[in-house]
Amino acid sequence: MRAAALAFAASAAAGLVLTPLVRDLAQRWGLLDHALTSRKIHGKPVPRLGGVAIAAAFFAPLAGLMLLDGDVGHRFHSDALKALGLFAGGLGIVVVGVVDDVRGLRARHKLLGQLAVGALAYGLGYRIDEIALPFGAPIPLGLLGLPFTVLWITGVINALNLIDGLDGLAGGVALAAVGSTLAIAALNGEPLMMLVTAALAGATLAFLVFNFSPASIFMGDTGSMFLGFVLAITAIETNQKSSTAVAILVPVVALALPILDTLLSMARRAARGVPMFQADRGHVHHRLLDLGLSHRRAALVLYGFSALLGLGAVALSLVRAREAVLLLVALGAAHLLLLHRLGYFDLRRAPALLRQRRRNLELREAIRRVGELLREAEEPWEIFVALRFAVAPLGASAIALRLPELQGAPPEGFSEGFEGRGGEDLLRARFGLAVGLPGRSEIEVAWTDGRDTVDRDTEIAIEILCGHVAGALERAERSRAARPEDVVAAWQSTG
Repeated sequence: MRAAALAFAASAAAGLVLTPLVRDLAQRWGLLDHALTSRKIHGKPVPRLGGVAIAAAFFAPLAGLMLLDGDVGHRFHSDALKALGLFAGGLGIVVVGVVDDVRGLRARHKLLGQLAVGALAYGLGYRIDEIALPFGAPIPLGLLGLPFTVLWITGVINALNLIDGLDGLAGGVALAAVGSTLAIAALNGEPLMMLVTAALAGATLAFLVFNFSPASIFMGDTGSMFLGFVLAITAIETNQKSSTAVAILVPVVALALPILDTLLSMARRAARGVPMFQADRGHVHHRLLDLGLSHRRAALVLYGFSALLGLGAVALSLVRAREAVLLLVALGAAHLLLLHRLGYFDLRRAPALLRQRRRNLELREAIRRVGELLREAEEPWEIFVALRFAVAPLGASAIALRLPELQGAPPEGFSEGFEGRGGEDLLRARFGLAVGLPGRSEIEVAWTDGRDTVDRDTEIAIEILCGHVAGALERAERSRAARPEDVVAAWQSTG
């Protein structure tokens, strides 16, 4: 207990020092979240990469205690493989997160990194070998243990990643979950897991000082994925050794909010006909904001719900089978009540949802065809010619491709439809391109149909389009086939 308290205090102190340092470095290096989409709820650029501070504040005190405290060092050395799994897996997911935050990763590449980290953790001893149920003997998984474990780790990583859409939300939800895991580890007499979860709680609490609304730094994918990974493996280690009849359900209950939000997101995106891994604005916290709650109140409501679930998880680890079933029924009813209050069961929206699905499928097909044209483009002006075919499907009136300092493009970029347009009926939106080019490359789109916002489905289509354009620009920059004056002449001949 003394070592766990020391780990908590050391990690919290390290977090209070490291977080503002990382924030200032991110500001200096221009690693900012620019909030250019409707699902972003902050109104100004905010430094990201706060997850680096969380990970450093977690690892540094643990490493120090291993070297300075003989008892702590013995606990880690007594199970060296799992200690290696914690450090190697944690650092691995941090690398994936940093690359995603700095350069941007495709969803499938990020998923592959998560699966690799999950497989590494399994190989180093973090395994779900059986499923305990309220009644009857546990079910051994055998060879299914590997995919089941990897699915659990990857699922928790993505659940924390998806719920990270409100200042301080992912950190607060993670803190409630790690608090329940710490309590269960203490009840089960597991000093090593107490040490690890106490350190994570201290690092997370310190980060929340700077991340609660209005946030001065975001944890980014680095932070949310790191928190998800450590929560996933500590839940495995703590609850697999538990004698409770529903051991596997204890961490599920503790993390029920992000898990439920993830499942709802998958169902919602499938129903709407949008890509499964494309972010939208239908999460639980967005629904609370739509009800009129402020960012702070929405976060506090979800903190309270997460704390309730954490207490339920601890209680579930203590009760007998019959009581466990009653507790699960009560928690399930609470979830259904929350979902009903947030409008998830409103059948009156079904016709609109079907119309939305048809539109999205048609829009995705149009963007796919533009993507095929972009894959054949080799020069900047050819890229813009292909890009013009997206204007009609998007319902737009004007489009521009801004390419500062890119060889083969006019200094002002390519533009069509903006000339002579203005006034209150003109809605303009900018979308950055994540490409390794100098300056800030972006697509600008405008509408004159009276809309005052860009709906999320249109944004998703443009974000997919941006991916196609970014790939074409990288090919064009590598080829460097045309001189700027040749490009201008060629473009004028196509106008």
